[in-house]
Amino acid sequence: METAPPATLALPDVLDLKATSHLVADLLALRGHDLELDASGVQRLGGQCLQVLLSATAAWKQDGAVLTVRQPSDAFREGLQLMGAEARLIPELAQ
Repeated sequence: METAPPATLALPDVLDLKATSHLVADLLALRGHDLELDASGVQRLGGQCLQVLLSATAAWKQDGAVLTVRQPSDAFREGLQLMGAEARLIPELAQ
């Protein structure tokens, strides 16, 4: 039996309070499936969206699905680093 390729969700340029509800809806629509988050275009990462992404990471793990971040922009990485969450969302960067 072949495994389906992961779904891809392109994150918006600005992940701030205004983007939170859309991010939650997009993630809920894809829950239960392996998912790649394309963070290449992110220019700003706010705390509320970070909380949503951390919650999604836990939910995907609980569901036995894989959630990965690919092509994180410098701004996305810097936001994660400033908030101490880099290792939680992009484990390979913590090594």
